[in-house]
Amino acid sequence: MLKHTDIWRAIDRLAATHELSASGLARRAGLDPTTFNKSKRTTGDGKLRWPSTESISKVLDATGASLSEFVSLIGESAGPGSLQRVPVIGYAQAGSAGYFTDAGYPAGSGWDELMFPDLGDPSAYALEIAGDSMEPVYRDGDTIIVSPAAQIRRNDRVVVRTRGGEVMAKQLLRETATKIELLSINRAHPDRSIPRTEIAWMARIIWASQ
Repeated sequence: MLKHTDIWRAIDRLAATHELSASGLARRAGLDPTTFNKSKRTTGDGKLRWPSTESISKVLDATGASLSEFVSLIGESAGPGSLQRVPVIGYAQAGSAGYFTDAGYPAGSGWDELMFPDLGDPSAYALEIAGDSMEPVYRDGDTIIVSPAAQIRRNDRVVVRTRGGEVMAKQLLRETATKIELLSINRAHPDRSIPRTEIAWMARIIWASQ
């Protein structure tokens, strides 16, 4: 018998196959970006909500996938390769208190999720970009995946959160015992030099949806 979780799992896997989040898949199909969000998969009173046949038809058209390919993504072990669940965090949430541990790992549960090929870091998470401060590399609505466990080297693109709650995506220019120097991706914005004492955490960007 086909289960509610089977259909949603197939949608998540179809998105991951095309290197998209669930919201990115919905956007590509011309649907409301929240159509496939985790919060939309049940009603407010806990009843199961199934994706419509129209929405499934639209994502198949948008991705060029056949119905048989979609069906092949149903099941616990179906789909291409090993996948992991990656929590999706809004950019505004990243700057708010309580959403991260001191080490830069997402705190709590209940996040929207995307299915993504195994990243080798079970604590990796996705950030949805908001605003234009990272154009043209990252645009409003893009998704980036951040790995707190990844080693950071000079010239890597990173996400930095200050103890004051400011979150920024920059390129690491130099790191010393007392400060980090960051190059702005959007050259209309200033570069930054931040004392280490003001840094809450810094993590490397390992993938972006553009």
